[in-house]
This record gives sequence, C-alpha cells and structure tokens, in this order.
Amino acid sequence: MEMTFSVLCNDYADTVIVPIDSGETNLLRVVNSALNQALFFTVANHKLTVVGADASYTKPFTTSVLMLGPGQTTDVLISGNQAPARYYIAARAYQSAQNAPFGNTTTTAILDYKSAPCPAKKGAPSVKPIMPFLPAFNDTATVTAFSRKFRSPRPVPVPTKIDENLFFTVGLGLNNCPRNFKSSQCQGPNGTRFTASMNNVSFVLPSNISILQAFQQGIPGVVTPDFPANPPVKFDYTGNVSRSLFQPVPGTKGYRLKYGSTVQVVLQDTSIVTPENHPIHLHGYDFYIIAEGFGNFNPKTDTKKFNLVDPPLRNTVAVPVNGWAVIRFVADNPGAWLMHCHLDVHITWGLAMVFLVDNGVGQLQSIEAPPPDLPIC
Repeated sequence: MEMTFSVLCNDYADTVIVPIDSGETNLLRVVNSALNQALFFTVANHKLTVVGADASYTKPFTTSVLMLGPGQTTDVLISGNQAPARYYIAARAYQSAQNAPFGNTTTTAILDYKSAPCPAKKGAPSVKPIMPFLPAFNDTATVTAFSRKFRSPRPVPVPTKIDENLFFTVGLGLNNCPRNFKSSQCQGPNGTRFTASMNNVSFVLPSNISILQAFQQGIPGVVTPDFPANPPVKFDYTGNVSRSLFQPVPGTKGYRLKYGSTVQVVLQDTSIVTPENHPIHLHGYDFYIIAEGFGNFNPKTDTKKFNLVDPPLRNTVAVPVNGWAVIRFVADNPGAWLMHCHLDVHITWGLAMVFLVDNGVGQLQSIEAPPPDLPIC
C-alpha cells in the first residue's frame, strides 16, 4: 500500500495521509529512517500483525506497538476494522542512554477511513484524529517484550558446529581532545571527546583507499587482520567500570574468516560512559538472533536460552541496554564487510569493525574483479 498526500476535509493539508477502506487489510512496511534514534511506532485503536522484518518473513504475531532502531524495517498487516474516522499514526523516541539529550517530539501521519464523514458545513472544522497511547521514552520493558516475540515462520538451519566463537563488547568511551579539534568536537566532560568502540578498538576508516580494494588486491597498511576475538581486558561490563577502561585505542582492524566458516558473535553492551541499546548491523549477511538478555553474558547459564530451532533471521540486532545478544551466520559471502552501530553518530565515533572473508573455491565463491572503469580514489 502506498502512502499518499491528500486534504482531509480541508484540514491537515501538510500531514501524510494513509487511506484505508473499512473491511480491507493492508500491508505497511515501516522503516526507521532516523539517523540517531530508535523509535516506537503505533496506530491509534489498531492492532498490527508483524509478518516480516529486515526483508525476512517472521512467524506472525500481533502487537499494538513496534520498536525499530535506525535502518530497521518491519512489515505489518493492518485491518480497517474500526469505526470510520481518522486515527493518528505516531512515532517517538525510545531513549535508553541515561542523561543523553534526544528529540522528545512525536511525529504523526493519519490513517484515514475513506468513508469517514466530513463536516456538514463548508469551512467547519473536522473531527480531530484520535491520538494513540505511546510508551514512555525509556520503556525498556515494552522493547524487550516486543523483541522476544520474533521467530522464523518454520524451523531453520541454524549453524550448530561453530568454527569462530567471538565475543565483542560494544559501547562508548572518552578520549583526550587533540589541540587542533574545535570546541564543538570536544563535548565530553573535562575537555574530552566522545568515542565508541568494539573490543576497545575505535574503528578508523581509511582516507585514501577502500578496505575492500585493499583486501582484494592485497595492498598492505590499510587494514590489519588482528581485530581481537575477545575483549583485551575482562571486566564487569555492565557494572561500575573503572575510568582506566574509558579510552579505546584507534585502529583499522579486521577479523579474518575462512570461506564457509560458521560464526557465533556475542555482542555485549557496556556501561562505559552510559549503557545504551545499540542497533548493530552487519553488511553482506543476514544472521540468526539466537538469544538476548540483560547483564553480563554467562556462557555457563545463558547458552540454555539459545533458540536453535526457529530464531529470527535479520541483518540488524538491537543489543539490549546493559545486556547482550548472540548471533550466528555462515561466512559464505567473500569480501570486506563492516559490522557497526546503526546510530550514525556512533559509527563516526568508531563503533565498528570489519570482517575479512576469504575467497572459497572457484569463481562463484570469490570476490568479483573490480570493473575496468572503477574510479580511482
């Protein structure tokens, strides 16, 4: 169903209007196109039946509210089963980081029943659309309940023999601000600047050549294949972290994977600076989200929570605030693939790493050669 612009009885001319007929069911693809904010999404007086996410089918379930991180998509069915009227479609922030500024406004569109009556007299105001209930900005309980409903529609081939068992901490940090930086770039406490990292490595994008080109052509000195498989220092990730661990090390590091290897990654949020829900996106792959939880991941007890039957297949996982998520995938797409936080500011601060996936056997399992007209950086 396409969103269209119209005028509702001469009111709300600047608002997006979504028309619907009584008795019909429409498919809505909801996309969070915000740069730096997870969003709640709901429609007044209507239930939403989730049937897909990140371009993969899900086992259908019904909910009154969605939560999407930046770049995430959710496909929902909505039925015109309410009294003919106008109902607000609304979205506003889910903010999990403590004491961090955010836009606390609510954005709206209108679900317009085509048979809804207009005012009897020309120029008279129409009935104001019905406003939905939205969760509180910090309602992590609603986010958790929503996330745990996702399943694949049938049993799926989850990798069970793991070749690469990785543990990545994700979170923020503080570094000293260089003298050549502007004051607007040094907004951390006591003259510091905000950074971010995985496994204490704050990712730096190369400035004069692409990582894929360097990897494919064997050009040295661009990216090194020594990204740590585990945090260099173990600590209480979601507890009161020592300030000595607040300063990540900048670098352009990748983790090398053999073609066809099976990979498990535990993504652990940290409370450095502040804990936060991080939407972690992996380029080039979909992956199974086999478990999520709060606190520090415990391999002795939390593995019992793994869903190895019908976990959802996605390309972005919302790592819970002060918690963890576990994903699995098969490295069958050769190349250099960035894994990063989908909060735009966090990737610029360095919350990223890159998987360097080797070629397999033959042309179909190898990186294609660059085209002859590839622009030179």
